[in-house]
Amino acid sequence: MEDNRDGKMSIYRAARSIKRRDSTVYNALRSIYEDTIFVGEISQLWPDLPLIANLRCGLWYSPKFHFTCYFKSTDGHTNNWSFNTSRLNLHVALLSGQKGGCIIVDATRKGKRFPDSMSKTIPIWTCVLNHAILNYRNKMLDSGLLMNEEVVDNSYCAEDVKLKNHNWDCSLHLPLWVPDTEKAAIEERIERWTNQLETSGADIASISSCLKKPLRPLWISQKTVIWLNEVPDHNQWDFTPIILVSASSSSDVFRNKTTSEFSWNYIPGAGDDEESWARGLTPTHFWSHVNDLISSGPDLCNQKVADIVERDRVYRAHRGEYAPQVSVKNPKIADDVADVFNVELPLASNMHNDDTTFQLSNDYGTTFWIGSTNLAVGTTKHAALMSNVDCILNCDKESVSINLPDSEAHLHLPMVSSKLDRFSLFNNLPAAVNFAKLNLRKAHRLLVCCRSGEDISVCICLAILTSLFDDKGTFDDGRSFSETCITKLEMRRRLVFVCRFATTARPSRGNLKQVFGFLTGGSVASA
Repeated sequence: MEDNRDGKMSIYRAARSIKRRDSTVYNALRSIYEDTIFVGEISQLWPDLPLIANLRCGLWYSPKFHFTCYFKSTDGHTNNWSFNTSRLNLHVALLSGQKGGCIIVDATRKGKRFPDSMSKTIPIWTCVLNHAILNYRNKMLDSGLLMNEEVVDNSYCAEDVKLKNHNWDCSLHLPLWVPDTEKAAIEERIERWTNQLETSGADIASISSCLKKPLRPLWISQKTVIWLNEVPDHNQWDFTPIILVSASSSSDVFRNKTTSEFSWNYIPGAGDDEESWARGLTPTHFWSHVNDLISSGPDLCNQKVADIVERDRVYRAHRGEYAPQVSVKNPKIADDVADVFNVELPLASNMHNDDTTFQLSNDYGTTFWIGSTNLAVGTTKHAALMSNVDCILNCDKESVSINLPDSEAHLHLPMVSSKLDRFSLFNNLPAAVNFAKLNLRKAHRLLVCCRSGEDISVCICLAILTSLFDDKGTFDDGRSFSETCITKLEMRRRLVFVCRFATTARPSRGNLKQVFGFLTGGSVASA
């Protein structure tokens, strides 16, 4: 019972009421704004390193991210450690190799200095990649291929190459607060995870050629002491730094702050769980109107946010894009049914490099072409504006106005997340693959889109790629599929291929299970 007999509020209920009152939109935005100052200061210490947001919380903490990544804290939870081949984030390794390192930004609400994504998930990732790279180089050295490449490129002798491999650090580097027993338990799993990476079809060769020094994480929080006159240049380290910046203060107590105009409460990790507080506001909206929102104060902030979100909705509706009315959901159900707001973050022009394996569409930053397959994945909001596609498969639950010369070049198959319908993708996959087959036979360029461009469209593209292409990514009308027994390993290899190009891909487990069920349940729908 929350109330006692005389009708007074219990301590538990009073505490929850105070927390809800303090977790206002203005408190969250003002806290993010304050933490962004710290992130900016750290990024200026190493201005040549690209700034990367760990989705989705980290995306709030700077207006100038060069790219995004997706390392989940759940992969680093104690006794639940994991190396997930559906979230390889290989573009981070490639970018770090090209630029000499990177800075990854995230935050946490839980009163810890760092989220588990930074304290364990990313350290596991760097360790596994270092092991895989060393194994690859040793294999190439034994065959004589690596030595020949090094001699041509760097005038190294065989002994130099062997010494370089010998000094390649594959140790597991964890922060000091992780217990030795937990570190030992993680180390026991590194070899198995390395084998999973090597058999997943990931392009280890490209990463090996790009990285001159092993990856290694470094941790920086608001409690970290940095002597500004002794900040080392990132090129001076004997490793490629992955600098992990936890944006928020680690205090789990609401701290009241006062300016000359307003009083507000600081919230650690305020950018987390945006569905419960943001009221439809996205990081892009926030940074486009940051001065107006921060100066509005607690009393006017909610109305300012509502006006910004509504203006954006009307603007997109006039352009024929999907623009639903935003409603504020009960926080208890927001995690289950709220849609992910899409944020455009194309790679900054000063970070562009022709050697990267990830390619953004020439037209819009949220569309990714999957190699030379004539397949692309992207967001529904940009589907109507694409000029370099011949046909479109819309997997969003809402239809959009699309102008294509051939009326049969557009198919709308409404699909929803597995949390809402466990068979939504499975029931629509035969029609989706059949539509793709008819168009790819004509060498048409096909865009597969959904609202976020990160989950459903990626899963549909995976099913099409597995059903109609061989393992080299060549369209064969389903011949190799009919002769192959699809295993989870094979599907994982195809997913790694897709994610190599669609770097923002975040397919959910429930949707991937439906794809696997379709691929193992029968032949491709006949044309």
